[in-house]
Amino acid sequence: MAIADDRERRWGRRGTAGASIPVSIALDDVVQSYGGLRALDGVTLSVKPREIVCLLGQSGCGKTTLLRQVAGIEAPTSGRVLLDGRDVSSPGRFVPPERRGVGLMFQDYALFPHLSVLDNVAFGLRALSGAEKRQVAQRALERVGLGHHLASFPHTLSGGEQQRVALARAIAPRPGILLMDEPFANLDRRLRDAVREETVAVLRETGATVIMVTHDPEEALRLADRVVLMRAGRIVQEGPGADLYRRPTDLFAARFFCDYNEIETRVRDGQAETPFGRFAVSGLSEGAAAIVCVRPHGIRLEAGQCGLAGRVLEFRSIGEVDLARIAVEGLDKPLHARLPVVGAALRPVAGQDVRVTIAPDEVLVFPAPDA
Repeated sequence: MAIADDRERRWGRRGTAGASIPVSIALDDVVQSYGGLRALDGVTLSVKPREIVCLLGQSGCGKTTLLRQVAGIEAPTSGRVLLDGRDVSSPGRFVPPERRGVGLMFQDYALFPHLSVLDNVAFGLRALSGAEKRQVAQRALERVGLGHHLASFPHTLSGGEQQRVALARAIAPRPGILLMDEPFANLDRRLRDAVREETVAVLRETGATVIMVTHDPEEALRLADRVVLMRAGRIVQEGPGADLYRRPTDLFAARFFCDYNEIETRVRDGQAETPFGRFAVSGLSEGAAAIVCVRPHGIRLEAGQCGLAGRVLEFRSIGEVDLARIAVEGLDKPLHARLPVVGAALRPVAGQDVRVTIAPDEVLVFPAPDA
């Protein structure tokens, strides 16, 4: 198994992927309706040349529909799609997918089972002669570390290798835009990190403008220059991943990036009251219902008499961190904590009494959903 894993991780020499001419992307108040359903509900978004943008959100929020608009697979019900400032979606100006200079990479890879790996990659290089197609396709495959699989067929490859064939096919024509729909979803966890790292290196080399769809917040934070969080066909928040994580715009955005401990409370004198103390709020009136959100890694177990009395209900080590579920005096629900790994003699056990505090900088306060 270790040998197979090592083979999956071997890629070609960095810096050898062909460069593209990046293209800017803009959606201007785009609506896409299917009967009475609005899959996109007035989306306005700009993507700069060479930028890697991740569309993040739950299934059905409109991520893939937005990708289809940019690709030209569908025309918007209203609004416009512009590539380098040129309207490519309006009636009379619609540009079909094959003329948009867009590369596509799908979750299921969409490889042709009856074609060899080399022929799969060469398939979209219609403007080149036979010999040129093979040369360009081979170079793309060598960059992703599959130069030794030119004559292989997709079914003989592992999932990770198939993903790399799909990537080679997408970059071979040197598209100005690359659209990726859940490209790592079918990879097992052991390979995903290495494949994502190498894929981003390839994307940076090509210089293509990238929009990538994912439902995985960690993936979006790790890969994107900018994250766009969507809900019900609308953009909820966009910006650098760190901004969305540290400063989510609302409770929905906060919950998407972290499994918070949520404490229901009321606003008193401009602050949210909790058994742990009071936390500043803004934009909420006196007496309004609020949710105090505490990140699991913001919970501290203290020595002595600091903090609130608690009891460990469950404790488990998962290697990099320790997980604990703790009943705390004054709270209706136990807290879930992610604790730094310490010496075995200092670790709590189920049933142990502890003292609990929370780190103020790991707390956010939002209006309650029905407030």
